[in-house]
Amino acid sequence: MSTQSKSESYAAAGVDITAGYKAVELMKKHIARTKNEGCLDDVGGFGGCFGLNLAGIEEPVLVSGTDGCGTKVKMAILMDKHDTIGIDAVAMCVNDIICCGAKPLFFLDYIACGKNIPEKIASIVSGVAEGCVQSGAALIGGETAEHPKMMPEEEYDLAGFAVGIVDKKKILDNKKMAEDDVVIALASSGVHSNGFSLCRKVFDIDNNPKSLYVACDELDGKSIAETLLTPTKIYVKSILALIEKIEVKGISHITGGGFYENIPRSIPDGLGAVIDKASVKVLPIFNLIAKTGNIPERDMFNTYNMGVGMSVVVDKDDVDTALEILKSNGEDAYVIGSIIKSDDKIIIK
Repeated sequence: MSTQSKSESYAAAGVDITAGYKAVELMKKHIARTKNEGCLDDVGGFGGCFGLNLAGIEEPVLVSGTDGCGTKVKMAILMDKHDTIGIDAVAMCVNDIICCGAKPLFFLDYIACGKNIPEKIASIVSGVAEGCVQSGAALIGGETAEHPKMMPEEEYDLAGFAVGIVDKKKILDNKKMAEDDVVIALASSGVHSNGFSLCRKVFDIDNNPKSLYVACDELDGKSIAETLLTPTKIYVKSILALIEKIEVKGISHITGGGFYENIPRSIPDGLGAVIDKASVKVLPIFNLIAKTGNIPERDMFNTYNMGVGMSVVVDKDDVDTALEILKSNGEDAYVIGSIIKSDDKIIIK
């Protein structure tokens, strides 16, 4: 930690640079958990360095993804619980890049806050580190920016950036998708990290936050707040295990836009996915959102993951093997539909 860099004038303007140094010291133990063979230096430099191991890769392709946690951050702030929201930041990035078959290499985070409270920042980064451990990515750097008077002191926002690698010949190609292929669902852990603006409206969170902490029978005795803050599930290791063993023809990460926006993204023209609505294991939180807010079913499927965090398309002859691999890697995986010839990319019935 620097003992020479200190500006009383900057502190009077609302930015305490020494708090930033303390936050870095506190987060180093969390970052250390994420180190892998590619890490070349310690946190604190001007850029994160990563050494690429290209053994066995003929034509390396780097795949990048960036995202944030949206207004789910508001839930973390309301609950004063900051050690899981970082998992969401990592998940939203690595779950995207795995859709083309890329293995995550490293991650960088960005935290903007009204006031830098080192212990809070370190808690946020502990979640980021946990997400990196779950996905096999190294946390090689990041940035914490104190923005006094731009946002209230207790508030912050969190975003991240991931880079992965895949051999060009192994990039998932939906051109191989065909009629009678099967759509497999990988269960979500909850609402994940999208649709929270609607959640806030439905549950009147901004005006009546105390209602969030009441135990709900519909949620097996958990509170709405606890359920909504459940971290986004990271699917990297199970998907990598799957594509290692069988041909996967398409993967969709079900985020904002729900089924209607995300499943079609992995389907080529001339084909469509028919989803059996009755087969979807809808989580209780989604039933509660729909009931409380009087939200039409189509809007629910067009906003939320409804209990399906990812969908995978495989040949019908590979279904049993795919399910076995996914379940052996801890996934609740099951069939939700099939591929047909259609001008409509998705049909839910």
